[in-house]
Amino acid sequence: MSEQDSEQNQSGSLVSHLLELRRRILFSVLSILIVFAALVYFSDYIYALVAQPLLSVLPPNASMIATDVASPFFTPIKLTIVCSVFVAMPYVLSQIWGFIAPGLYQNEKRLILPLVISSGLLFYAGIAFAYFVVFPIAFHFFTAVAPKGVTIATDISSYLDFVLKLFFAFGAAFEIPIATVLLCWAGVTDRHSLAKKRPYVIVIVFIIGMLLTPPDIFSQTLLAIPMWLLFEIGLFFARFYTRSTEPEEVDAETHDV
Repeated sequence: MSEQDSEQNQSGSLVSHLLELRRRILFSVLSILIVFAALVYFSDYIYALVAQPLLSVLPPNASMIATDVASPFFTPIKLTIVCSVFVAMPYVLSQIWGFIAPGLYQNEKRLILPLVISSGLLFYAGIAFAYFVVFPIAFHFFTAVAPKGVTIATDISSYLDFVLKLFFAFGAAFEIPIATVLLCWAGVTDRHSLAKKRPYVIVIVFIIGMLLTPPDIFSQTLLAIPMWLLFEIGLFFARFYTRSTEPEEVDAETHDV
């Protein structure tokens, strides 16, 4: 095969991969739009559900407020868009997997697919932990320390920004086992080295807990202890993720255009 033919084949392969990537991105965006169209009618109910942890601890006759004219409309819509991404995420992850899987070794497929699935489940677990455990404690603390004579009236847009930050923070924090496994699998470190650094890890997770939660020891511990346990879980599963020195043949699968 001539050098020119080789360059043409490489160019054609690149174009086919780009077309495949575009197709999967379009399908992912379309899935989010479909979910959004199904949820937008319930946007006010979804916001009320997310606001419930704060509303349940507000003093009698206190309520949330809207300081911007358009925020009563746009704030629930913004939350519905985020919820649509969360709901469609399994399908989006399947599209990502469908794109990268043909280029992996067979043993890599067996190892990475559980990571892809568990990463999504762990992210959802982090969000659920924030909503059901951290929010009630945090909002009870915030409302309890309000000075006398101060009326608590939280703006709905500010509240949404606050809870979304915490959702993403806890969702990302619960990805610690995946990060631990990937670091060991990529050869950046190994589980024995990480195990020796356990005292430093414990200090770090408590610092993260201090930064991401209200300034009380209970809230900090509620985040720090799960992060430490997730680190230990990552260490346990890291023993199954070691790169083989024997190269394998890449699957003959090709991307569907």
